[in-house]
Amino acid sequence: MTPKLRVFAEGLDHPECLAVHLDGSIWCGGEAGQIYRVEPSGHKVEEVAHTGGFVLGIAFSPDLKWLAVCDMRRKALLRLDLATRQVSVHTTTVGDWRLNIPNYAVFDRKGRLYLSESGDFGKSLGRVFRFDPEGHGELWAGGELVFANGLALDNREEYLYVVESFLPGIARYRILPGGSAGPREIFVEDLREVPDGLAFDLSGNLYCSCYAPSRIYKIGPDRKPTIFVEDPTCHMLSNCTNIAFGGPRFDTLFAANLGRWHITQIDAGIKGAPLACHPVDSLP
Repeated sequence: MTPKLRVFAEGLDHPECLAVHLDGSIWCGGEAGQIYRVEPSGHKVEEVAHTGGFVLGIAFSPDLKWLAVCDMRRKALLRLDLATRQVSVHTTTVGDWRLNIPNYAVFDRKGRLYLSESGDFGKSLGRVFRFDPEGHGELWAGGELVFANGLALDNREEYLYVVESFLPGIARYRILPGGSAGPREIFVEDLREVPDGLAFDLSGNLYCSCYAPSRIYKIGPDRKPTIFVEDPTCHMLSNCTNIAFGGPRFDTLFAANLGRWHITQIDAGIKGAPLACHPVDSLP
């Protein structure tokens, strides 16, 4: 049965990213640096901050005190303080690497932040940096990834999954007992044409949205991808980039559409896996 697609909220400036707050609101970015907060009903869109750049991935810290913001135009990982709504620079460099396309961020439950750095178009320079809760960063994995993009931790935080948009496919790294990365392992290949964002459900299925064509794959533990939903006309889904679970029962998949001005609501029919900012006992 094909999941139903609806427009959840309109009036956004080509949103690339989105993240679901514990209160049910949807936060997303715009191509001119906007940070939006959308009421859980989808009826009210508020611009809460502005980076002056081009917002890619965003992620809430586990304590919900700040929002990590990847800004491509500013070539920086930014920090939005949720109490004051002030934007500051978290970092522009890690070691001797100057951020070029900081693309996607995800927190683990210990407050460590993983950041994908795409590198550059047409080059295998992608890597993953990790920052400790105090903000100190290091190269964690990669250096040869083919445009590192979306990230996701599995439900037990045993693996970090990384989209390689121009592979096109998904790699993963085992998180070793000491916290370092195991060797790169190709999880799935040939996700045509440009995979982008990732999200897990509670059953361990991995969902991957594609910038082109406008579709979302569902990949089971057997690593076999199937098309979960797609829009050949590119109206309801249009260059869908990042995805996240939310909604009153946490069984709705939301998709950002870089090619349009809205967030799409998808009736997934299965609960999403909570992220670090979603205490498990607080979800329905």
